[in-house]
Amino acid sequence: MKAEVDSPIKSLISTLPQVGRLVWIGVRPKRKLPLENISYVNVTKEGGLEGDHFAGKFSKKRQVTLIQQEHLEGVCSMMGIKKFDPGLIRRNLVIKGINLFALRDQKFSIGEVILEGTGYCHPCSRMEENLGPGGYNAMRGHGGITAHVIRGGEIRIEDEVKLMADE
Repeated sequence: MKAEVDSPIKSLISTLPQVGRLVWIGVRPKRKLPLENISYVNVTKEGGLEGDHFAGKFSKKRQVTLIQQEHLEGVCSMMGIKKFDPGLIRRNLVIKGINLFALRDQKFSIGEVILEGTGYCHPCSRMEENLGPGGYNAMRGHGGITAHVIRGGEIRIEDEVKLMADE
């Protein structure tokens, strides 16, 4: 049986009416330093987030890392803690109000910047060190996504995050 090109699932995947918000931005100026919490950042197509030590050094598929605030709340629940500094999980952007996994393999905007979700951002063993015993397993399935920059610009806390309409 041949799959339909315009299947109901394809239509659902390309439709995301929710609009999220950027609630936290972090950059790490040097390797192994903690992430610095900032209120805005310039994003370039060539390098990703300005001021981040990864800027321009690695695969364009991983220029920006994002995690969902709602997943952080779930990790806190599993760890038995009220909250933790988002910088501990080593992601650049924390987003609230939209399912980040639905943005994987999709173009989306944060303010004037356009990104494309490129993959899952799995946790590393540093989660045990940063969050405590069980941190790695609490983060499994909640690590967020990676993205590359399609169009640069500035992003700020409270910018809208939304799926781009088909061009």
